[in-house]
Amino acid sequence: MGDLLLVRHGETEWSRSGQHTSWTDLPLTDRGREQARAVAPLLGREPVGAVFVSPMRRARETAELAGLHEVRVDADLGEWDYGGYEGITTADIQRDRPGWFLFTDGVVPGPAEHPGESPEQIGARADRMLAKARAALESTGEDVVLVAHGHFLRVLTARWLGLPASGGALFRLGTGTVSRLGTEHERPVIASWNVA
Repeated sequence: MGDLLLVRHGETEWSRSGQHTSWTDLPLTDRGREQARAVAPLLGREPVGAVFVSPMRRARETAELAGLHEVRVDADLGEWDYGGYEGITTADIQRDRPGWFLFTDGVVPGPAEHPGESPEQIGARADRMLAKARAALESTGEDVVLVAHGHFLRVLTARWLGLPASGGALFRLGTGTVSRLGTEHERPVIASWNVA
């Protein structure tokens, strides 16, 4: 069976400034496009059985520039819905909520169409995506690529390892990077992480 390759999209203006970005559909910066092109050789020479991509422009553009084709756009790969914290930095949030930490405290409600997600909700969504990815891994026997967003991929990694969603806090993930989740002795492992 293949491995699960995680690709975080390239840089955007808000990822550079540290603003929480879920539903705001920003394009890649010039640097982000360079990062996306640099992903192609990091994916290795192994065959890819399936590619799943977040519907957001920054992820779709990353997949295209990385040379990934025949992608399946999947809403479950969207970034953590930050609710009322969309576009706000952690430093700004902590001015009003000292000690606030996304992975344990979640977010405040946003507009009706973006109410925000709790750590438990994002963990459940990561579990749904992992079920799809595992099915593709089993059916193709080849690597499966997920192109998505930083916080979501961190939670997905925690769930792959059997940790709670809050365990995603343990995995720093830069823009334009590739990480590999696999198994060793039939147990889930991180084979490589945050490779640029």
